[in-house]
Parts: sequence; C-alpha cells; structure tokens
Amino acid sequence: MRQIKYISVLFLLLLFNVGCNDDFLNLAPKDELSEATMFSTYDNCKVFAWGFYENLNPYPMGGQNGSYYTPLSWDASGDLIENGYATNGDAYLWERTNIPATDMDWTNRYESIRRANLLIDNVPNANMSNAEKAHWRGVGLFFRSYEYMKLLAKFGGVPWVENALTDADADILFGPRASRDVVADNILRDLKEAVESVKEEGDGENTINSNVVRALLSRFGLFEGTWRKYHGLDDYTKFLEASIAASEKLIVDYPDLIPVYDQIFNSEDLQGKPGIILYRHYIEDDAGYHIMSTNTRSTNHKYDVTRKGVDKFLCKDGQTIWNSPLYQGDKDAYAEFRDRDTRLLIMTPPPYKVNSSGTGVWTPTGNPADEEWIDEMARVSGADGNSMETQYKFLPDRNWSDRITTEVPNFEGLLPTQTASGYRFWKYFSNVSYRTSSRDFNDGPIFRMGEILINHAEAKFELGEFNQAVADETINKLRERGEVAAMNVSAIASDFDPTRDPSVNEILWEIRRERAIELMGEGFRRDDLRRWKKMSYASAPKLGRWIKQSDYKKVIPIQGGAAEGYIQLVPGTPPLFPEHYYLFPLPSEELVLNDALEQNPGWE
Repeated sequence: MRQIKYISVLFLLLLFNVGCNDDFLNLAPKDELSEATMFSTYDNCKVFAWGFYENLNPYPMGGQNGSYYTPLSWDASGDLIENGYATNGDAYLWERTNIPATDMDWTNRYESIRRANLLIDNVPNANMSNAEKAHWRGVGLFFRSYEYMKLLAKFGGVPWVENALTDADADILFGPRASRDVVADNILRDLKEAVESVKEEGDGENTINSNVVRALLSRFGLFEGTWRKYHGLDDYTKFLEASIAASEKLIVDYPDLIPVYDQIFNSEDLQGKPGIILYRHYIEDDAGYHIMSTNTRSTNHKYDVTRKGVDKFLCKDGQTIWNSPLYQGDKDAYAEFRDRDTRLLIMTPPPYKVNSSGTGVWTPTGNPADEEWIDEMARVSGADGNSMETQYKFLPDRNWSDRITTEVPNFEGLLPTQTASGYRFWKYFSNVSYRTSSRDFNDGPIFRMGEILINHAEAKFELGEFNQAVADETINKLRERGEVAAMNVSAIASDFDPTRDPSVNEILWEIRRERAIELMGEGFRRDDLRRWKKMSYASAPKLGRWIKQSDYKKVIPIQGGAAEGYIQLVPGTPPLFPEHYYLFPLPSEELVLNDALEQNPGWE
C-alpha cells in the first residue's frame, strides 16, 4: 500500500478479493469470515491490519472516536490557542468538565485493542515463515500500544487486556484497573519487541515499519518518563532512555528535513519528502478527503493564536522579544512580525490591507506599508513564482470560494476569514484545494522528524545529557528552517527570558519553547502541560492582539475594559487548575457495568 488512504473502501474491496480466492473458500463458508481463515496467510493478515490505519488520522473530519475533535480543539484547552467561539471559556480550563455517561475514547479504543489482540493471538497459527509471523505480531503490538498510550495519557491505569476476550473471560472483562506501572511497562515491552520484529521496510511505501514503531516509542517514552518525573512517580529513567534510543536511530535514518516548514502541512503528496516518517494521503474523493483547510479558511472555525503563543517566537538573532534589539514591539501590527522566526507567518497571517469587491481580484491601497508582507509571505511559504498555483500560503487571505479578505486582522463578520482575538490560526490553510469546500486533499503528517528532534532534545536534558552537540543535531535544525540564529547553550543564562517560570531550568525552558513553536496547533500542548504538571500556565486570561477600540466600528473586548490594550475575549480569570483534573474521569456507565473499576480520585 503506497499511502494511507481509502482505508474503509480498500478494506472492503480486499475482503471481497480474499473471499474470491479458492484457498480461502476451501477453509470457510462463503458468507463467514472466521478467525481461522482471516489470519491463515500473510495477505489475509495484511488485509485485516489495513483496518487499523483509519485510527491514524491527523485531520479527522470533525469527529474522532465519536466526539468532535481536531488537533486545535485539544490545543484550545492549553495556553497557546483559543477557540474564538467559546466566549465563556474552555470547559476544561474553567472547571466545567463533568463525568460522562459514556466516553468514545474508552469504547472505541478498547474495540481497537480487541482487534489488535485478534491479530496477535492468531498469527502463530498462520501459514507463513517465523519472520513473517513476527512481523504481523509486531504490527499488532504497535497498534495495541498506540491505543493503550492514549488511554493511559487520559485516564491513568486502565484494565489491561492481553488477549482477545470471549464470554468465558468474564473475570478479565469485568476485572479491576491495572496500575499505571503495569500499563506503562507493558506498552514499553510491546514497543521494544515491535521495533525488533516489524519489517524494516514494512509492507510497502507508507506502512508500519520499524522506524514508525521507533517514532511512537520516542513519543511514548518522553511522555511517560516526564509524567512520572513531574508527578512524583518512580522509575522514569527507563522510559526516557527508550525514547532517546529510538530517536537516535531516527536521526541517523532521517538526516534531512523538508526545508520549507509550510510544506509539511500544505503539500498534495508527502511521499518521499525528507523527514516524513508516516503520513496520511488524502484525495478529493468520498473516501479520502478531510476538511481542515476549509475550516481554516472559513468563519466556522475561529481559532486564534494567543498573545502568549505569539510571544514565544524568537527574533532572528536568537533572542527573545524581551531582550532582542530587533524587536519593535506589538503596538504596531506591521512591525511586530519583523525579524522574527518565520514560522510565525505560517501560524498566523501577517497584517495587510487591499482593495477588493469581488472574488480573486484585488488592487493595492496605495499605501506601501499595507503590502509589506505580501511578497514575504510568498517567499517564506516556498513559492516557485508569482502565481497562486505555485505558492503554498499567499496574501491576501481568502476563503474557499476565493473571496478576498481585504484586511488582516479582520474582526468584522462581513468578510470571509475572521479572528476573535487578532491572530487567526492558519497553519492548515492549503493552496492545494483552496477553491474546494469541505473536500481538502493536502496530506497530513502522522510522525515527522520535527517532533522526534524536539523529543530527543527534551529527553536528553531530563537525563542530564543535553549539550551543544545535542542542540546542534536537534533544535538548531529546526531553528535554521525558521531563519533563527542557532541556540548557543552556554549563552543561556537565568535572564535569557525574564518571563520564564523560575521553577524551570533556563535551558529546559528554551527546549520547551522550541517544542511549543514547532508543534503549535498539532494537538500536543495540553498533554505537554499535563505531563509537566504545568496546567497552571493555562489558568490565566487568554489575551490577543493590542488594539485601539477607536480603530474599529465593532466593539471588541479589551482587557480591563480599556480604550486600548490587549483583546480579552473571555472576561475574568480561570480558576486555579484542580489537581484531580490531570486525569480524566472514567465514564459512569463503565463503573455500573463493572463494579471492580474505581473512579479516578477527585471525580467520585
């Protein structure tokens, strides 16, 4: 399989093809797909395993596991992204989370675990070589680990199911939760085995191979190691060491990155692109598209980068905005973007003004300042020329129908793309399908080296092994892509960032800054704050752009009700983040069905 696409359709078609195979039909009734036949051959196992890939969906179509989910909705429960429609604040941050009756994360992930166990249990009886059996067992372990990692991150210890259950296994099915130690150790055990047993080349282009398993191990080891360290649990070093070992091999095997940051997310085809380990290939077809780009270009998805998120981006001299002589302040909307990490332009459109009264047609205002960022945006996004067809992101901004937004920032409801707090998030804007509504087909990365490099830097620091050489092979590769001066580890003193949390080492603070920038809007931030035990960062007002109310006809909420200042969409300050919120509640129906389960502390 060249790319992860058409999963549901391909799965059904291949089942049909297998059903027409004479050997298959000799083993089972024509209308029955039993375990004995489904896993009897290598190709049958491949068909079954393809069904797992649907869970690897970086751009879900408005739903994931039965609930509305996008990477941005996760990040809006952190400190760097704000949902402009949530004018009463994010429920998680404002302590309005209730115990659900059901949770599709729980239900669907256990269903996926059952399917993975079916593969693991039945592979030993298949008609294939021992190496092939080991490969498919490893694939099953990978997907089981992927699901358990999600459950562990959300709920902590959960029931561990080692084999596919039957009616005779009531003691397991209705058994107690396994401890966090047991679940984490089992995931680590399984991923280590899978790294050694899964084929190095997988089953073709863009399938699960040994490096994909390493990518998940890099992610899991860092998460669990730091969770345990900062939540006062024992035995965290083995997880960090596993993350480092996995990342080190990936750094050797993937020495290069896509040189243009924007093209990670806005390419029609990521096949063969440097630094891409696994991706989802979308196509403009009923079985293969997504809607992330459409949402980014419409009034239906008003997500913004917060003031804090914008302030994370360094100046090109490698200094923070608090110390760099290059920084010209945030009172001038145009100047704020000058001499900054160019990834900032990929996160939020820079300011401009044009004249337009129709679709796709615009003229300059006559004020050169209004056009300052138009050519620069084309350069930074990797344009091959002046036509939109050869650009990735371009200005002026526009919606899916090519209707021009005449100025940014735009707070008015009459124009096609809007912002609530001033910095509209547009990382997923793609020119690949910009004239198409709700049928986007730019590819989405699942595992990429940008994450692995920053995983490696952080894990190395946590074990006391971070130095200039590590910085050069990780953080400085990412900074180079943002046109930012390299990190000089010896030059980072306690005053490097005067806004630093004093409880966090100044070098670790800079590593975490790089992670926040590189992965912004990709769904990592809330879990990063949870594992660092720093959700207090989100227990503060989310601010936006500095404005003067007199410049706008629309009344825009400004902090403190002032005539000028930072936009504050949600009044007040979120409550102090409660300790028990670091883990989510188990669904109440599961507790009724299984009286051996215990609710997470604080949710009783």
